[in-house]
Amino acid sequence: MKTIVVMGRGGTGKTSFVAMMTKYFIEAGKTPILLVDVDPDQNLGEMVGVNFEGAGRKTVTELIVDTFIEGGGTTYGVLPSERMEWKIWSEGLYEGRGFDLITVGTKWTEGCYCLPDAALKKALESMFKGYEYVLVDSPAGLEHLNRRILSKMDDVMDIIDPSKKSFEHVKRAYRIAKVVKIEFKNFYVIGGFRFLEGLEQEVRMDEQLPYLGRIAYDKNVEEYVLNGKSLLELPSDSPAYISVKEILRRAGH
Repeated sequence: MKTIVVMGRGGTGKTSFVAMMTKYFIEAGKTPILLVDVDPDQNLGEMVGVNFEGAGRKTVTELIVDTFIEGGGTTYGVLPSERMEWKIWSEGLYEGRGFDLITVGTKWTEGCYCLPDAALKKALESMFKGYEYVLVDSPAGLEHLNRRILSKMDDVMDIIDPSKKSFEHVKRAYRIAKVVKIEFKNFYVIGGFRFLEGLEQEVRMDEQLPYLGRIAYDKNVEEYVLNGKSLLELPSDSPAYISVKEILRRAGH
């Protein structure tokens, strides 16, 4: 089992990249895949053709609301994270062809995501074993690193845009991951579709981290996302998809 966590600032194309990774691994026969949507925007399901609610599945936060708020469940005795584990399995896991999907969902109360994150972390610990790949779509920002939903991973892929803030994001993310003792084998930098050609050398010199390439701009991707069409249906000659395949090959996948 290999775990890839995709992160970056908002608007860099993280979710579409995860969807195209999913397409690549399915076509390469590297299944089953577990998709974990930690982004509160919950766009990953739509981008891989899943109507999460229509399929009768619930987010981790919805399950917590059902259990501990509307259901009046107590948080004493059995740990809430352990109590939630079976519910995530039975009501929160979407099972599809070649991939399954879990999503954390939108924050259900003021404050942190502590309980949803703890519940998801506990469930993931026992779920990982049966999957070839686990692909995690992270939210914008860096607070998810401190939450340590995953403490071990194979690859971190940070997608950047052509801005100083994006370059700083990579530096902070790498530093935080080290400080909170997240174990990873590789930390890669990837240029998003807005990233300008010619900046590759600047990335290599400034970050001193492996740069895998740039995701090509593709009008098809914009149209698919706009119309709610699955990116798994992108044509094989899609420039964006071809670039994603090359990026993954450079990473050894």
